[in-house]
Amino acid sequence: MNIHFPGREVLVTGAARGIGRGIVHAFAARGATVHACDLLVDALDEVATSAACAEGGSVRCHAVDVGDAEAVTALVAQLEAGARAGALDVVVHCAGGVRGQHAQPIESVSPQAWREIQDANLTGLFNLARAVVPAMKRAGSGRIVAISSRAGLGVSLTGIQSYGAAKAGQIGLVRQLAHELGQFGITVNSVAPGFMRTSPDYERQWASYGEAGQRAMVERVAMRRLGQPEDIAHAVLFLASDYAQWITGQTLAVTGGP
Repeated sequence: MNIHFPGREVLVTGAARGIGRGIVHAFAARGATVHACDLLVDALDEVATSAACAEGGSVRCHAVDVGDAEAVTALVAQLEAGARAGALDVVVHCAGGVRGQHAQPIESVSPQAWREIQDANLTGLFNLARAVVPAMKRAGSGRIVAISSRAGLGVSLTGIQSYGAAKAGQIGLVRQLAHELGQFGITVNSVAPGFMRTSPDYERQWASYGEAGQRAMVERVAMRRLGQPEDIAHAVLFLASDYAQWITGQTLAVTGGP
């Protein structure tokens, strides 16, 4: 199965590191014009310069806060104005994470701490979909992929209530949007990774388990290894491709095993 995206316009949020970085590189290597979006502007430059672009692919960097609806709408309008079809072909929402937070009892969680995670993960997906869907409807096609988490399918290992709720909320929003948008040729799916060492927050979580806990975690994975960004990127490539044109409203768990 050869999957390529020459001439396609792809937007990836949370693109500065980890899974988002891997997704940007995967699309650029297959001919797409990739708009890499994040608040970590300095890191975005490295994402662009390290990309092995092929088949006419390229990486363009944009600073945006996905929790800011006006900023997201303005960026999408700018990108659509320069797009060949007047619409983005593929949108991947990878921004989110735990925002530097750690587990604490629910009675100690401030409303601000709750909102910070919700804004980046769930509201960010809402803002992005709201902005890109009108042009996708006019084009009669589009692919939206959310990077959720196994935490959205069960209990979050982070112990952070807002994170587990936001990831479950993403999966619910994906199902709802898929039902709404299928008639316009737009598919909406999500990928749920298992634990991966892809950011400083998750490196701290990994370190907290100690050597014995780390070994036990790996032993619980059927493939006996932790995932890499490329594992998630490959799933996203499939869901964004023509091979997945009759797949929508689904959450693909990419965890190395049950």
